[in-house]
Amino acid sequence: MPKLRAICDKICLFWISFSNQLLKQNNLGPLVSIITPCYNSADFIAQTINSVIEQTYTNWELILIDDKSKDETCKVAEEFVQKHANIKLIKLEQNGGVANARNVGLASATGKYIAFLDSDDIWLKEKLAKQVAYMEEKNLPMTFCAYHRIDEAGEIISKKIEVPYSVNYRQLLSHNVIIFSTSLTLKTVIDDTKFKKAGHEDWIFWLDIFKKPFNGYGINEALVQYRIRQGSVSSNKLKVIGFTWKIYRESEKLGLLPSMYHFVRYAFSTVWKRLR
Repeated sequence: MPKLRAICDKICLFWISFSNQLLKQNNLGPLVSIITPCYNSADFIAQTINSVIEQTYTNWELILIDDKSKDETCKVAEEFVQKHANIKLIKLEQNGGVANARNVGLASATGKYIAFLDSDDIWLKEKLAKQVAYMEEKNLPMTFCAYHRIDEAGEIISKKIEVPYSVNYRQLLSHNVIIFSTSLTLKTVIDDTKFKKAGHEDWIFWLDIFKKPFNGYGINEALVQYRIRQGSVSSNKLKVIGFTWKIYRESEKLGLLPSMYHFVRYAFSTVWKRLR
């Protein structure tokens, strides 16, 4: 009898521990899948990953997709993978570009929410917590937030870049107010939408998503640091102009006059943002 009672006590203790663990997991909130494509990011990737690890919201999985880097990106990433069970590294055998890497990440994501984080950007600690809480409370399909620009040394080089309360497809045509690393979107909203290999593939992706249609909602608090690197597409104004016009005419198939209208609005918004 004493042995039977001891066995029963052990079973009860195990069940209590198991139940508490389940309760703890259920209280974590919905899973967020974070997709981070990497290419030659050895100088910045550790800062980016650490900004995820330091989030106050803890129910996340980080999916790193290395696009056949030529530097030590994989080595740095693997050190984190060995220490954190919720960080996964996918090594691509061929360099396919950021659109392909993000599509690979989307295919591997299991969370209710999808977040994109570029391999040189940084999240503030409350980023996920505030977005998830807002979306869960208001039952929103997608949110984005304000941000600061930083340089390669990590120094802030801009005032807070504010975002509107909400944005729809037509508004997004005139100005892409959604920096990718600031976004959080329901996976069901993204559904089977894929990234297209083109200049400004992030903007094209949002335009495809917003055609469904729905609104995205802004949080006007700077929760992200967006890095500007020398030689990047975003720092090359001539390339950006060419990509923008191509989006209007080829991707969105707008006529000449509508393209000109949105292009003028885009140019004005871009200049105004830089002056703030």
